[in-house]
Amino acid sequence: MPVLEQADDVTFILRLGDGENRFTPDWIAACNHALDRLEAVEAPRALITVADGTFWSTGLDLDWIGANPARLDELVIATHRLFARVLSLPVVTVAAIQGHAFAAGAMLALAHDFRVMREDRGFFCLPEVDLHLPFTPGMNALITARLPGAAAHEAMISGRRYGGEQAARLGLVTRATAQDAVLSSARDLADDMGRKDGRTLGAIKTRLFAQTLDALADDSLNTP
Repeated sequence: MPVLEQADDVTFILRLGDGENRFTPDWIAACNHALDRLEAVEAPRALITVADGTFWSTGLDLDWIGANPARLDELVIATHRLFARVLSLPVVTVAAIQGHAFAAGAMLALAHDFRVMREDRGFFCLPEVDLHLPFTPGMNALITARLPGAAAHEAMISGRRYGGEQAARLGLVTRATAQDAVLSSARDLADDMGRKDGRTLGAIKTRLFAQTLDALADDSLNTP
């Protein structure tokens, strides 16, 4: 389960885990508990979200959905709320992507202010078109708010897998770097930006992404 640790007087690290880090209600609840702890700190803060192993996150847990089909909407709504919370956090956020970020996992990375990805291994991918799963309006709003128009269009309709270097060229991630420099590069960004005033940051993000946050708050989902 995700856990939060404090790296120094400014930077906190959210560790997603060492598996595929799939979204279930319990996994999302653990993320929210960690973010509650982060927001309770009255000081300049920065958050780095990391994982261990081959995966950063592969998104919704399809096995859990298969075993709990009546709770699919509940899981998607909780996922939307997690995206919205990360997107509007009153702290600087950096996703340190050391492995695969797929589907809702990739969208969670997009909700961060910055994304650092390993350049040689791992893929960033929005495969919903090949899974016959149209993006919800909230997901669509998040992706199109955070990516350049042409890159969002291609990624969403192709389901293509992008390595770190290509993802950086297209603007899917902020930068690509060597495996052993992913976390340190994320720390550089956090250290550079992490002393911004939280109240001001929160207001800027909430206003900057007002339409996206409204779409993510719509529990009707509106999918076929």
